Amino acid sequence: MLYNWTLRNLHGLSVWTNGLALTNDHRSISGGDFCVKEEDVFFPEEVTLGGQRLLDLTLNKSRLSYIGWRHLSIFSNPSPSNWTKVVSDAEKIVGYPTSFMSLRCLLSDELSNVAMHVRKLVGTKHPLLNTARGFVYDSRNNLQMRGLIVLLMSKAAGPCPSTSDPIHDSMVSGIYPSQRNLAEITELIHTAFLVHRGIVNLKEWTNSDGPLKDMQFGNKMAVLSGDFLLANACTGLAQLNDTKVVELISSAIGDVVQGIYHESSTSAEEGSLTVASWEDQTFLSHGALLAKSCQAAMKLARHGNESQNLAFQYGKHLALGHKLNSDLHTFVKSGSEPAVFSLDSAPVVFHRQIVGPERWRHQLKQVQNMARQIDYTKLRGLIKTERGVSQALDLCSYHGNKALEAMKCFPPSEARSALENMACAVTKF
Repeated sequence: MLYNWTLRNLHGLSVWTNGLALTNDHRSISGGDFCVKEEDVFFPEEVTLGGQRLLDLTLNKSRLSYIGWRHLSIFSNPSPSNWTKVVSDAEKIVGYPTSFMSLRCLLSDELSNVAMHVRKLVGTKHPLLNTARGFVYDSRNNLQMRGLIVLLMSKAAGPCPSTSDPIHDSMVSGIYPSQRNLAEITELIHTAFLVHRGIVNLKEWTNSDGPLKDMQFGNKMAVLSGDFLLANACTGLAQLNDTKVVELISSAIGDVVQGIYHESSTSAEEGSLTVASWEDQTFLSHGALLAKSCQAAMKLARHGNESQNLAFQYGKHLALGHKLNSDLHTFVKSGSEPAVFSLDSAPVVFHRQIVGPERWRHQLKQVQNMARQIDYTKLRGLIKTERGVSQALDLCSYHGNKALEAMKCFPPSEARSALENMACAVTKF
């Protein structure tokens, strides 16, 4: 079954006129002029917007890639993970796919001009190109999950118990329009920060990073694009006409900024980050937006403080569990290829706390070459010999269980089951 799909921006203006449709499992996209599937089929070589070429398309084996934006996959892997399946099933419950939620704004007339300039970065090493691949759909990390969770939470909680509430008449499939708008706003904010994370610190620039002018130009594009998305999100937020919700989401934006600042200001090699401070920092940068958006969804439906707090707790613990799952993937996934991982990831933080700062510095020297480059395969082996990975696994299970516990007070429903499945999925590898 295909969903009828029309992309619109926050102002309700249609920005894609091909009559785009998307299958439930995200494995097929079709429009008035083209059809793209995992099989080898014919389709045009480019997508245009307002008479301008927006993206080049090519089919490579079983993956659709945007050549202009470096392998921007919109399909799941041939063997999707448990998390991907849970998200796909959950989208069927809310009634339409949310994977393209932030794309509505990204395809606006204003940003289409920015996209043309971003194409000039192709062939450079600016990280904005890598960030862009998550705009549409990232099959491994499901970056578009936040809006989906807000919609599921709204549907699970249902209408306000007050029978005299006039807003009942505006519900569609168990979700208020204001809650749908909030879900889109949440995705816009998250996408804006993804773009801003692609800004390069020019003080650390070296010749190996490529021409300085490319980095400067990429930074301008990242600032402009991210600010545009935040401005659209704030406009939509004001149109919700709820000062409490505006306060909640505004504080979440401040939390994310603070969390990102702490991430960039701490030195992983010095080992100053403790497990407690890791949780606090991760909540600010990864959990605050989801937790407060879930709480705001309850506020829009005029639910009481108890429901708002439970929604907040679910969002908080799910986000922390998901981040732990992501950090642990390199260490526990059987047959996973050696990859670079953050020295501030949860297993490393636990390991540093176990071995102590002196031994940690000694181990870092062991795995570094003359150019002070780290051999991450050797470092991963050293970390796996201690209990850091197992302790991170225990913490992941703890947050998954706390998220499940928060859902017990909501009435049984498909939406509640989907949220519970998500909480279980973050504990599986």
